[in-house]
Order: sequence, then C-alpha cells, then structure tokens
Amino acid sequence: MSLDPIRTTQVITDSYLNYLSTTFRLKDIDLQQQVEQSLRIPDKFVKGPILEATPPFETSSTIEELIRQGVLSSRFQNLRTDKLPLDRPLYQHQHLAIEKSVGNKRNIVVATGTGSGKTEAFLIPILQHLFKQDQAGKLTPGVRALLLYPMNALANDQMARLRDILKNVGNITFGRYTGETKQGEQEILAKALIPEGSPGFWAGM
Repeated sequence: MSLDPIRTTQVITDSYLNYLSTTFRLKDIDLQQQVEQSLRIPDKFVKGPILEATPPFETSSTIEELIRQGVLSSRFQNLRTDKLPLDRPLYQHQHLAIEKSVGNKRNIVVATGTGSGKTEAFLIPILQHLFKQDQAGKLTPGVRALLLYPMNALANDQMARLRDILKNVGNITFGRYTGETKQGEQEILAKALIPEGSPGFWAGM
C-alpha cells in the first residue's frame, strides 16, 4: 500500500490544528483568529514532510548456500522459522560479517543503518559457534555469549525474537537480566526463563 507523504502530512496537520483550536479556544474571537492564522503560516508550525531516499542494500548468499559451502553448520536447517529464513539472500554486510567472524575468527564492528539486519550479523555467528560445540559434544552447561542493550525495551524485543528463532531448538537456551530482575537467588530461580546450568546465552542490558 503506497503512502502519499504530502497528503498524509496535511491530514495530520489539519487534525492537530483543529484539536488545538477547539481544545484551547479563546473567548476573544479576534485573538482566536490571529492564533489560528499564525499556526497556519507555512513552515511556522509544521516543517516538512522531509523525505529520505534509502537505496536497497546489496545482497549476497543465502544461509542455505553458506551451509552447502561448509561455512555454516547444517544445524541451521533445524530452525525452521520464517524469522530467519534459510533461502532469503543475506545483505552483503551480513555475509561479510559472517565470513570475518566465522571463517577468519576476526572481531568485527558493524556500523550500518536502521533495518539493515545488524542482529543477524552477530546472531548467526553466535548460533554457528553453539551448533559446532553441540556437534562436537562440547555444549556443556554455561553462558556462551552476552548481548548487551542500553534499554530494557531492546532487551525485551530481542527476547521475543530469540523465542521465535529458537523455538524448534531445545538444547540452546537463553535468559534475560535487566534492572527488573529479582535479586534473591530463590526469586531468580523461581522466575528463571532457562533451567539452572543450561548452556545458552543471555540478552540484557
């Protein structure tokens, strides 16, 4: 569904100005008219719409192709989730991040725009490490990775995403630690999202 940014801006502006003129109406009619006229001066109350053209990100191989190439574990096929489809082409920067961290054992920094798949750039290498340990029989109890977020809302959002991605994988677990987490050991264990001693990783702030 296409969106007309100019018409949409006008509709929002008119609605808000009508709200202001009726909710905070002045008794003096002349003064009320002056207020309404001043609010409708072009670029005085509303500036925009401001449009930004974002070109599509360059794509590369799919997870399926990386599995066939031996870059990623075949255990990715067990995910069976539309949240991380195996046949969807990865962005070039995602592929490069996987290649550097998984193939070359390098540390990476991913600096790219909103909605560009930064999560996949670090989550796929983490899952690769866990799958390899599992295949080698080394996935013993313990925390393997920490995901640090500046706000609880981001940590909560990541939790929901991990549930969707790992719902068909039972031996990789995860939990969340935020400022809302209980401090007492028994309270923590009672509300824990993962069994005590399970292998996995934590998403928190």
